Amino acid sequence: MTFASLGLIEPLLRSLETLGYQTPTPVQAQAIPAVLAGRDLMAAAQTGTGKTAGFALPLLQLLAMEGPKVTANSVRALILVPTRELAEQVHEAVRQYAENLPLSTYAVYGGVSINPQMMKLRKGVDLLVATPGRLLDLFRQNALKFNQLQTLVLDEADRMLDLGFSEELGNIYKALPKKRQTLLFSATFSDAIRTLAGQMLNDPLLIEVSPRNVAANTVKQWVVTVDKKRKPELFIHLLRKGKWKQVLVFAKTRNGVDALVEKLQGLGVNADGIHGDKPQATRQRALDRFKASEVQILVATDVAARGLDIEDLPLVVNFDLPIVAEDYIHRIGRTGRAGATGQAISLVCADEVNLLSAIETLTRQTLPRQMEHDFEPEHRVPDTDASGQVVKKPKKPKKPKTSGGGKRNLGKWVESAEASTPEPSIKPVRKVPVFNTGPRKKKP
Repeated sequence: MTFASLGLIEPLLRSLETLGYQTPTPVQAQAIPAVLAGRDLMAAAQTGTGKTAGFALPLLQLLAMEGPKVTANSVRALILVPTRELAEQVHEAVRQYAENLPLSTYAVYGGVSINPQMMKLRKGVDLLVATPGRLLDLFRQNALKFNQLQTLVLDEADRMLDLGFSEELGNIYKALPKKRQTLLFSATFSDAIRTLAGQMLNDPLLIEVSPRNVAANTVKQWVVTVDKKRKPELFIHLLRKGKWKQVLVFAKTRNGVDALVEKLQGLGVNADGIHGDKPQATRQRALDRFKASEVQILVATDVAARGLDIEDLPLVVNFDLPIVAEDYIHRIGRTGRAGATGQAISLVCADEVNLLSAIETLTRQTLPRQMEHDFEPEHRVPDTDASGQVVKKPKKPKKPKTSGGGKRNLGKWVESAEASTPEPSIKPVRKVPVFNTGPRKKKP
């Protein structure tokens, strides 16, 4: 199968040839003809399988072949994404695909000044990539109109709901014309996604090109167990032992990102970090330097888990496991992309055993474990398996209660204390002197 056999026009085929695209991926092979036919679409595929081209190529063709010229402050096609980084990446891909077409494209998102975006939209844009919050800001300030909208794309719809954009999506839905084409791309088809699809899509074609919630088989995955306080030390040990050249590291919190970056930089390691508190320009600069191999270690929160396409990234490290199990799939999907192989290592402490169990249940596999010499955890990480069970050690039998000594005189109070408090924590009862409270005798 070729891209030409899918019905794409010659200017798009030229762009694909320049980019080195040769054979459509499964999601592209199914989505492109459906979008060209005007169908609403509900598609699920693993990360890194070419979803962006699956909707962007036919969408650009429809814009080039149909519809009137865009008017002031209007858009003809809208792609909604959950994060600023993904907005930049999707727009860059769209810009490259549209190189030989007379179409205007642009991306808007928060974290930067809104005024230049308002200026850019004055002439109208054929295709706009946007995050939900900034899109609503522009709409409410009358910088954007939807009267010419032909197609809406919801990219990474599950992530938008995870990030709490359901209210924004509802408000956007109310502002859009009823007659339009809607394409929903998501890694998972949860009940919330199906509800959203029922509200926004009309008789959609369902595409599932791979098993749901399965990590790419091009990524070798394993777990290294360690005590929580020794994670930074273990990471540095593994970095030096493996002579890692380029690593994307995921931490749970913004403070965790900053702390690890500071520790690495203090050791002379070329490291940088990105999270939601950093200005967009700073985040983009760190990402660009990492892609150019100018930064060895990039530490990020889950703001970087979706959509970031880093060519030939060899390794992802989960310094902390994600709270949402689905994010594990997206994190490790930054490596092993486009048929390449990659590795994903998770540093797991005893506190994270339930998160590990949730990931193994979701991915239907038990992750192999390793222990690093001199880093064996004092707090054992209980065994888990893909059935979602945490295998606990049998409890030790309770010691029999004792009732001798001075405790006997304290009656039920001591019995209840012994039943609720382990014996070593019971302090000895201090004897209280007894005073004679009767009438005093007069001195002679």
